[in-house]
Amino acid sequence: MSDEHDHGGDADGETDGDDHHEPERETFSHDPVGHAEVRAGMTVGELADEYGNAGVGAADLHEAVDVTESMFDDDVTVFFGLAGAMVPTGMRAIVADLIRDGHIDVLVTTGANLTHDSIEAIGGKHHHGEVHAEGKTEREHDETLRDEGVDRIYNVYLPQEFFATFESHLRDEVFPVLEEEGVVSIQRLTEELGRANAEINERDDIDEDAGIAAAAYENDVPIYCPAIQDSVLGLQAWMYSQTSDFSLDALADMTHLTDIAYHAEEAGAFVVGGGVPKNFTLQTMLVAPDAYDYAVQLTMDPKQTGGLSGATLDEARSWGKLEKDADNVSVYADATITLPLVVAAALERLEEE
Repeated sequence: MSDEHDHGGDADGETDGDDHHEPERETFSHDPVGHAEVRAGMTVGELADEYGNAGVGAADLHEAVDVTESMFDDDVTVFFGLAGAMVPTGMRAIVADLIRDGHIDVLVTTGANLTHDSIEAIGGKHHHGEVHAEGKTEREHDETLRDEGVDRIYNVYLPQEFFATFESHLRDEVFPVLEEEGVVSIQRLTEELGRANAEINERDDIDEDAGIAAAAYENDVPIYCPAIQDSVLGLQAWMYSQTSDFSLDALADMTHLTDIAYHAEEAGAFVVGGGVPKNFTLQTMLVAPDAYDYAVQLTMDPKQTGGLSGATLDEARSWGKLEKDADNVSVYADATITLPLVVAAALERLEEE
C-alpha cells in the first residue's frame, strides 16, 4: 500500500479538529467522595466528621452539624420548632437541656408534646411497646390495647389513666391561677404550665426530670403553641372555659413573637418535623425586617407532595423566610435518630472551641 494514503494529518503532522482535550466544567470542583471510617471509642463528633466524607443523607447530616454549630453561637436568636411525637419517643431531655444551656431562645411546639411532657413531669411514664403482638393482626392488637386502656404511639405505650392525672393537674394547679386573669395568651398558659410542672415535680420528688415546659419557665424561654386546640391540653382548656371566666386569645402571642424576631441581630430556625410549628416558626420572619440567617430541618416528609412539612428550606427562601445567603440544610430521616446526632456533634464542637 502506498505511503501517499491520506491519514488526516496536515503538513506539520497534527490532526484536524479532534483535540481530545477535557471539556470545561463550570460546576465541577474536584472533591472526591471518601469512605467513612468507624472505630470503637470514637466520639459522636468524630462520627459526624466521617459522615462529611460520604454522600447522600450522611453528607446532609454533616452539613446540619455545621449549621447547628453556627446557630448555637451566643449572638444568634434560636427559634426551635418541635412537632411530631418527640416527647413520648424519648427526645424530651435533649430539648430541655438545650433550653437550660441557652441554645433555645423561643420554642414553638404542639399541645401534644406539652401534654406528654407534663405527664412525665408529674410522675407518669411512657413505655416500650409493640406495633404487632404475636399471633394477632395489628388491628386485633390495637383492639386489645383499647380494652386494656392503653394508647399506642407506634411502638410506645401510654396508659390512659395518666391523662386523668394530667386533667387533675391542670384543674388543681394551672387553670385556677389563669382564671383570675380571665382571657390570657397561649404563651401565658404554657408559662403557667411550666411553673406548675416544676413545683409538683420538686414537691412530690418525681424521679423523672421536670422537663421542657419547666425548663422554659425557669429560664424565661417563651413557649408558643399555635395549634393548642389540637391536643388533650387544648381539649382540657376548652372544657374548663365552659364553666369559668378563663379563655385563650389565639392572636395575643403574635406581638411578642414578632417583637423577638424584629429585634434579633441574627436568627436561626431549628425545625424538627413539620406542620404548624414549622410554619409558625418560619412565617415569623415575614413581618420582620430581616429573615433567618441559619436553618436546619429534620423531617421525613418528601418535598414532591408540595406539602409544608416536606418543603425544603430553599423553598422558604423564595418566600423571604430565609436570607438569600442563609446557611441551611434539610435532613430527610427519622428525627429520633438525627436530632441526638446533630445536637451532640454540634455541642462537642462548641465545647472544643
